[in-house]
Amino acid sequence: MSEELIEAVREDSEERMTKAVAYTRSEFAGIRSGRANSGLVERLPVEYYGSTVPLQQLASFSVPEARMLVISPFDKASIGAIERSIREANIGLNPSNDGVQIRLGFPSLTEERRKEFVKMVRSKAEDGKTAVRGARRDARKDLEALQKDGDITEDQLRRSEEELDKMTKRHEAEIDAALACVSPSPECEPLDLVVALQRG
Repeated sequence: MSEELIEAVREDSEERMTKAVAYTRSEFAGIRSGRANSGLVERLPVEYYGSTVPLQQLASFSVPEARMLVISPFDKASIGAIERSIREANIGLNPSNDGVQIRLGFPSLTEERRKEFVKMVRSKAEDGKTAVRGARRDARKDLEALQKDGDITEDQLRRSEEELDKMTKRHEAEIDAALACVSPSPECEPLDLVVALQRG
C-alpha cells in the first residue's frame, strides 16, 4: 500500500515536471529570433465566423527562405482576419498577401534587440525551472504528510526525496539543454538567440 502511495506522488510529480519542460520549449519557439518560425504566430487568436480560434487551425505554414514565413489559409475568406490578427499582435511583423497566401518577412535583429530576446529566453528558462521545483516542493509536502500519517516509513520518505531530487535535476537539465541547443531540431528553435547567448 505504501509503495503505491509513493508511486502515485512520484507519477504526479513526473507529469507536472514534464509538462513544465514542454511548456518552456513551446515558449522558446514563440520568441522572435530573426529566423522565420511559425511558433511565433501559430497560437495567435483569429476571429473566424464569430468565434476565436488559434491561427494553426486555420492555416498551414511553410518557410521557403530563412527570413520568410508563408501562411496558407485553408479558407481564402479568412485572409483578412488572419492579417488583422497578426497586425494587432504587435510582434513587429508586417503581413502582405496576394489573395491566396500571407507572407511575413522577418527582418534582421539589431544587437540591442537580440540582447533583449536573450534576456527573455533566460527568463523563460528560469520560469520553467521554477515550475519544476514547485512540482518537487508539492511532492515533498505530500510525502511528508504520508509519513506523518504513518502510511510510509522515514526510510521510504528519505529514498523518495532522493528520487525526487534526481528527477528534478533531470528535468532542469532538459530545460538547460533546450536553452543551449545549437542545431535545428523540433525541441529547440531559437537558434539565433542561442548563438547570442554563447557570444556573451
